[in-house]
Amino acid sequence: MTIAFVIGNGVSRKAVDLELLRPLGKIYGCNALYRDFVPDVLVATDRPIATEIQNSGYPIKNKFYTRKPIDNLGAVKVPHEYYGYSSGPLATAIAAMDQHRTIYMIGFDMGPVNNKFNNVYADTDFYRKSDATPVYTGNWTKQIRKIAEDFPKTQFIRVQGKTTADIAEFAGIKNLQHLPMHTFLDRINNQKDL
Repeated sequence: MTIAFVIGNGVSRKAVDLELLRPLGKIYGCNALYRDFVPDVLVATDRPIATEIQNSGYPIKNKFYTRKPIDNLGAVKVPHEYYGYSSGPLATAIAAMDQHRTIYMIGFDMGPVNNKFNNVYADTDFYRKSDATPVYTGNWTKQIRKIAEDFPKTQFIRVQGKTTADIAEFAGIKNLQHLPMHTFLDRINNQKDL
């Protein structure tokens, strides 16, 4: 059984030392994560950040998926069946397509922090200001539900920190569990089974 970690950019993911995940499984990341950390696979769907990533030269040496790759810069076009998906759900779908049987979703907060924008890259290029209103996450909810349905033999685990929203629509999905951040950190920091 292979493990993958999909790293979203919600504030809760700051609690995780991403380097500790490298020996445990394949790491999929989103958008500006590449500024601080090189995952095994990076995904960006919004054109401004995707263009920044491609122009940086990152995809020449690293696997990078986007909707409209710029010629000769190394990016890979996203899978057709998930073309319209947001970066986090799309990274999750790619991990499932890569046949990982357990996929941890970290930083998938899908809710505000003090009713403000929840993203570790707030106040940087191509991101909202930290005091901006929260983004709509209903599309993420629908997309994650669909991915769980498309891959019924894959176990999806959403790691929940203090800034992670409870999503009522996730209740009843048999192959989607929720794991408290403190339990996840105990397992990776103390080399316990995931």
